[in-house]
Amino acid sequence: MNNDTKIYIAGHNGMVGSAIWRTLSAKGYTNLLGVSSNQLDLRNQQAVQDFIRLEQPDVIIDAAARVGGILANNDYPYPFIMENMQIQNNLIDTALQSGVEKFIFLGSSCIYPKLAPQPLKEDYLLTGVLEPTNEWYAIAKITGVKACQAIRKQFGKDYVSLMPTNLYGTHDNFDLNTSHVLPAMMRKFHEAKLNNHAPVTLWGSGTPMREFLFVDDMAAAVVFALENKLPDYLYNIGTGEDLTIQQLAETIQKITGHQGAIIWDSSKPDGTPRKLMDISKMHELGWKHQVQLEEGIQLTYDWFVEHADAFKQVKM
Repeated sequence: MNNDTKIYIAGHNGMVGSAIWRTLSAKGYTNLLGVSSNQLDLRNQQAVQDFIRLEQPDVIIDAAARVGGILANNDYPYPFIMENMQIQNNLIDTALQSGVEKFIFLGSSCIYPKLAPQPLKEDYLLTGVLEPTNEWYAIAKITGVKACQAIRKQFGKDYVSLMPTNLYGTHDNFDLNTSHVLPAMMRKFHEAKLNNHAPVTLWGSGTPMREFLFVDDMAAAVVFALENKLPDYLYNIGTGEDLTIQQLAETIQKITGHQGAIIWDSSKPDGTPRKLMDISKMHELGWKHQVQLEEGIQLTYDWFVEHADAFKQVKM
């Protein structure tokens, strides 16, 4: 890699893609390529082929996906499996056909079986049943991992898949119908604080354990994969540390300054009991996260407050 290497970041306006763009720019990369979904529909095979063949990037980083939390995955299973497969298949296949030598595919820890041993090792892929509430997204991402592995095996190209744990950070999605657990909690606590510290109702029992990675650390892992030829096809990206959802809620409550009650709605699903990543493979190669959870939540909350006007207030 050099500063003039042409790098196409699919999904560059999203939380992860924008963090990758910022990180690469800060490191001096000057030939970055991004295009909005209004200009290029990644679900459209012909449009993707025309774009890649015209621009001829040296590297493609696939940070584009249809994403969401338990509610969105549960309510919209078809677009979660179909649109994600369309996006990644178009990018991966066109990259191969266009001679792109390096491709970085981003997935999710939900690719691993629901009841796999903890922490989750890369070898556990396809060894058990998936979590039902997000299996549609997981199956799509698994096909992307396997497509990149097949290209690596058959054609010897440097196509690698990075599987992050739960990501959060600035530019996150705070829509309560489609967001993940951490930004959804942050918005609920913030708006309840503004509403005289009203009680906050949260899904589930609070007992499941989750691991969270600040998005800038994920971006650093992508750059690490960009600048090094990783010897294997699949790598977990995380902190190697987790906490209960209740502990997460209490941490966010403290940082937002909310002083009301927390009510747990146990009629709602908990999802997978635990998802802790084994990140020893990346550690052995030299990458490690830098931002601790409380620091990352504070940075995220500061950004959220600064942009709060962009979010419609929720009636409590």
